Amino acid sequence: MIYLRSFKLSDHISRNPNIYPDHVFKHKAGEVLLFDRITVLYGNNGSGKSTLLNIIANKLGISGAEPMTGYGFSLFVKQFLDLSSCQLGYDKQERELQQLPEGSRYMKSEDILYEIKKIQQASVLREGLMHEQKKNGMSKKEAEQYEDSYAFRQKVKNIQFSQEKYSNGETSMQFFEEYLLPGQLYLLDEPETSLSPANQIKLAEQINELARYLDSQFIIATHSPFVLGTLQAKIYNLDANPLQTAEWYELDNVRFFQQFFKKHNHLFDNG
Repeated sequence: MIYLRSFKLSDHISRNPNIYPDHVFKHKAGEVLLFDRITVLYGNNGSGKSTLLNIIANKLGISGAEPMTGYGFSLFVKQFLDLSSCQLGYDKQERELQQLPEGSRYMKSEDILYEIKKIQQASVLREGLMHEQKKNGMSKKEAEQYEDSYAFRQKVKNIQFSQEKYSNGETSMQFFEEYLLPGQLYLLDEPETSLSPANQIKLAEQINELARYLDSQFIIATHSPFVLGTLQAKIYNLDANPLQTAEWYELDNVRFFQQFFKKHNHLFDNG
């Protein structure tokens, strides 16, 4: 299912080289990204992949979008957002969608690290769990009753036990297994954070399954070779000017790994 069909970057770029976010996309003004069920925004540090993901999240107004007015360039940010545009996809009756699924959200690597920290601190954990319940529609009275219930106390204990039992990476995997649901649009910023290579591949396989069989759509910012090589995705290379699509094995970061292991291949040769 394609919920977000396309996104066009503002074609107005300020002449002032210090204006944010104009200077980040000065070579990509007016570019249009066409999205598949899984689309990757690839680029090295400074390429703008995380900024672009947050701009899309702000334009869509979805949960998790990070406000961009605190950078000291609020007027320029607003102008950039206003001059950028997006097109939603079509439903199964070929009618253009009027809105995104309610559970759609933008998840940053910091969100995942916060979840781990939240689990480690009982008071923050309780507060976080209650916030999630209220966000999901529970009334204040219902939330108070739930907080005093045996079920809530048991849930807190179970999560704390899991944190003691599992590593940060395993806790991150539990986070994704709980939050990535069918029938949603997800924007993920470097989801590989704190995950081992094996778990990065496991997560990518989970994303493939959700996109192929369960009507979810993903737009992912990453430069992990394990994620790139496993996802069944269209890849935009933000290091290229103008913007280009690429195969995962053509990307600089992947080729760097390949060359590194090729250089040391003799160390792996049992012969």
